[in-house]
Amino acid sequence: MKKKKEERKRPSNFIRNIIIQDIKSNKYGGKVITRFPPEPNGYLHIGHAKSIVMNFGFAIEFNGRCHLRFDDTNPTKEEQEYVDAIMEDVRWLGYDWGEHLYYASDYFDQFYEYAEQLIKMGKAFVCDLSPEEIKEYRGTLTEPGKESPYRNRSVEENLDLFRRMRAGEFKDGERTLRAKIDMAAGNLNMRDPVIYRIMHVPHHRTGDKWCIYPMYDFAHCLSDSIEHITHSLCSLEFEDHRPLYDWFLDTLQVEWHPQQIEFARLNLTYTILSKRKLIKLVETGVVDGWDDPRMPTISGMRRRGFPPAAIRDFCERIGVAKKESVVDVALLEHCIRDELNRTAPRRMAVLDPLKVVIENYPEGQEEELDAINNPEDPSYGTRKVPFSREIFIERTDFMEEPPKKFYRLAPGREVRLRYAYFITCKEVVKDKDTGEIVELRCTYDPATKGGNAPDGRKVRGTIHWVSAPHAFKAEVRLYDRLFDHPYPDRAKEEGKTFLDHLNSNSLEIKKDCLMEPSLKDAEPGKVYQFERIGYFCADSRNSRPGSPVFNRTITLRDTWAKIEKRFKEQEKQKKNRKK
Repeated sequence: MKKKKEERKRPSNFIRNIIIQDIKSNKYGGKVITRFPPEPNGYLHIGHAKSIVMNFGFAIEFNGRCHLRFDDTNPTKEEQEYVDAIMEDVRWLGYDWGEHLYYASDYFDQFYEYAEQLIKMGKAFVCDLSPEEIKEYRGTLTEPGKESPYRNRSVEENLDLFRRMRAGEFKDGERTLRAKIDMAAGNLNMRDPVIYRIMHVPHHRTGDKWCIYPMYDFAHCLSDSIEHITHSLCSLEFEDHRPLYDWFLDTLQVEWHPQQIEFARLNLTYTILSKRKLIKLVETGVVDGWDDPRMPTISGMRRRGFPPAAIRDFCERIGVAKKESVVDVALLEHCIRDELNRTAPRRMAVLDPLKVVIENYPEGQEEELDAINNPEDPSYGTRKVPFSREIFIERTDFMEEPPKKFYRLAPGREVRLRYAYFITCKEVVKDKDTGEIVELRCTYDPATKGGNAPDGRKVRGTIHWVSAPHAFKAEVRLYDRLFDHPYPDRAKEEGKTFLDHLNSNSLEIKKDCLMEPSLKDAEPGKVYQFERIGYFCADSRNSRPGSPVFNRTITLRDTWAKIEKRFKEQEKQKKNRKK
């Protein structure tokens, strides 16, 4: 994880400034202890990656530590599968929590004691209102709420009922434990919030021990306190919950009171990060599971071949802000290209093959040519690629009647074969029935071995190729952005749903692509640059020994620039019409 790129000076931001000031004032004894607290009810996505990089990053920067804690307080939605996936994702991003792995369920006994303490202080009561009635009594932003008719039960009655709740005497939803704060508070979160509910559901870690479970707001602040967290970093949606966070800790007079700090969560163009909508994509079969390479999940990005260093770099570049904004996904794609350009070995592959016969190359002769593995880093060295009389090139690298500025192969034109020779097209062979071009007849100049002419003549085009007798067939999946609208979340404004903005070209499967032989043993998860085409990853799910399947990680350049320019022009025209 100690790459040069990540050692550059970090930009200042308001959270870093707070931490620096806290260290100077010796607040928390100069310690920095953060935590990443996911709920194990789904897979992590790129928005969570921002939080991971930030929490672990600050801990590393200030010689502190970061805890991984699962806020597992709702057993109806949580599974061990999600716990395992989250740990894998955090490790893959390059972070290690060491011995500091925790679960909110570790503290269920302590939470219960705290709840009884609130009851004894007259700060909590058992309420018989239904969830619908609680919502009705809560009031609105402009109207105060109404007190529950059960709010003034005695301490003894509340303790008795709460203990009977724990003993399983009541049905789900029949009673709740609520904090007694202020039903006229301007902040709705302070209007006697529920802190325990009845759920006769076994927990994935505690089994049937509990039938009452704490609410997130109650468990989260107390977990932070128990673990001596110093800076509890939350997304902006929890800003209105901070008074409640502090109320619980202040009222209970806990020994350790962390500081909650909110930051703007990540929003990306052409991307959905709503867990509810991501679940819908999976359940309706729009995508092939949580790790579909088109998904913004960390597992999907890993399967697609996004390098973890690029994701960390992206999260560092976008920084930390207090105000919500939308980041252009092109920045993420730039970080991916930048990292892979330096680290991905080069290979040659032909996705839409067109046969070429080099007529003056001796029949039966074969040779091995030197090819550079990565021109950005000489330490990658070279490899041998086989060459023969019959090769395949990309069909798009030939035009019978080329327009201006088409510098690839055409009748009578000479081009360079990458790492090999200059060839000249002499004849075009077509299918008699369809007229389709099926073969090119060419000649080569033996003096141009390695791609240079001793007489100094230049050619405008260089194309890649594979040797026909040595190449093998492989399936290639051309993944692209899942949505064709930069703001699919805003579809409702247009009378549509986010599903109306699905990109119909987000996946194209090509079955008979031809690869140079060195790719046959591609390790699942390994990313290569297919020269002149893009970056491709050997699929971790579908590849088999000797039979890899390749996913397109990303193109060599931004192919969406024109689309985005057209969209901005349309938006500008709409605004002008409104004026």
